[in-house]
Amino acid sequence: MIRVLIADDQALVRAGFRVLLDSAADLHVVGEAQDGEQAVAAAREHSPDVVLMDIRMPVADGLEATRRIAQDPDLAGVRVLVLTTFESDEYVYRALQAGASGFLVKDTEPADLIRAVRVIAQGEGLLSPGVTRRLIADIARGQAVRPPTGQVALPRLTEREREVVALVAHGLTNDEAAARLFLSPLTVKTHVSRAMLKLGARDRVHLVVMAYESGLVRPGPV
Repeated sequence: MIRVLIADDQALVRAGFRVLLDSAADLHVVGEAQDGEQAVAAAREHSPDVVLMDIRMPVADGLEATRRIAQDPDLAGVRVLVLTTFESDEYVYRALQAGASGFLVKDTEPADLIRAVRVIAQGEGLLSPGVTRRLIADIARGQAVRPPTGQVALPRLTEREREVVALVAHGLTNDEAAARLFLSPLTVKTHVSRAMLKLGARDRVHLVVMAYESGLVRPGPV
């Protein structure tokens, strides 16, 4: 069962998300928060797998709350999925810097939101398609703000790990990368996990950012 915390200053929005998430057999809402301070406190109390975090909240906004959760060693297993009505590049970069594992706009289809929660809970990273395209383009132009993941040192990766990371950076799933490299999906997943560990990437989103920043891949056809 995936445990979810909802943080949004609008009671009606929280109620809607609760009904939607609780309708899925494998999801369960364990708590709600109406501001950033409450979100951090509720995360410490309930230890959810995923926090749905609105950006614009009183007391402490969603970015500050995300930062506190990401920096708390006791909440290492808590993933944050930022939801907002504003698909702003600045918000995306700041959310990634704060430690978010995903970023979606609130008008995302219900089925896509449920899928996103499942993806984030599995330790993956997720951005809405429009955000991903702009993020990659900005990284290529050297304009994107770099998440605090440490120095990019791709030479420490094996040749196979570099191949896998390159395909992931181009947006391929584990199954698609496996088919391209004639490997099993489990083997690809293992290579991704090892690459993330070696590079200090929190999730696939940050792994993709590092791949572009290092020059391992360039925007364009794979």
